Amino acid sequence: MSEKKVVAVIVEGPSDENAIGGILKEFFSSEEVQFAVVHGDITSDYGTTKENVVSKVDALIKTIKRKYGYKQDDFIKIIHIADTDGAFTKNCIEEAEVKNIQYYEDHIEYFDIEAVRKRNEHKSEIMFKLYTTGKIHEIPYRLYFNSCNLEHVLYGELKDFSDDEKEILADEFAEKYEGKVFEFIDFISNQSIAVEGTYRETWKYIEKDKNSLQRNSNMHLIFDVG
Repeated sequence: MSEKKVVAVIVEGPSDENAIGGILKEFFSSEEVQFAVVHGDITSDYGTTKENVVSKVDALIKTIKRKYGYKQDDFIKIIHIADTDGAFTKNCIEEAEVKNIQYYEDHIEYFDIEAVRKRNEHKSEIMFKLYTTGKIHEIPYRLYFNSCNLEHVLYGELKDFSDDEKEILADEFAEKYEGKVFEFIDFISNQSIAVEGTYRETWKYIEKDKNSLQRNSNMHLIFDVG
């Protein structure tokens, strides 16, 4: 096994890894970057609670350990990237005859308002638990957000993309920034996207008003080596 230290990255889907995987591997070129793909949203899963979510994240890290034969002290950090999906908003859910939840920068539409309220309450509670968890088994851990989702942040569109569309967009985005990590950092740090402040301050911002529906991210902090 390599003597390089390991950066573990947790993402929701394969298209997330495809879009930013190359960028993270280029930036952390002195380390080994290993991805854990959840294939869903651990923060929205009703099988996840604030009592067991940290152990669920730890299980993802253990999977990486087993797969590559890493030891505990091989890891230097855990980067977890998740969508907010408007979870912190209040009183902006509108009833509409739609099959899937539809997101807009000022409201959410769905046929079952109460279901979205319940989802938001649950998801926001889990996200709070995670972003206030500084370490997992002594490995530094941080949860970074894309609002309303990764496609909104990277491509500037709030749309119900199919998995195939997500893959196409991710491949195009990865190709655009291949070998251009600092151009990506400039993009993700632009004031039109990046939330200013410390890690904790960015989360306090996203919890307010309708900010978790609007185009915001704190992923720029991943690249803050100061």
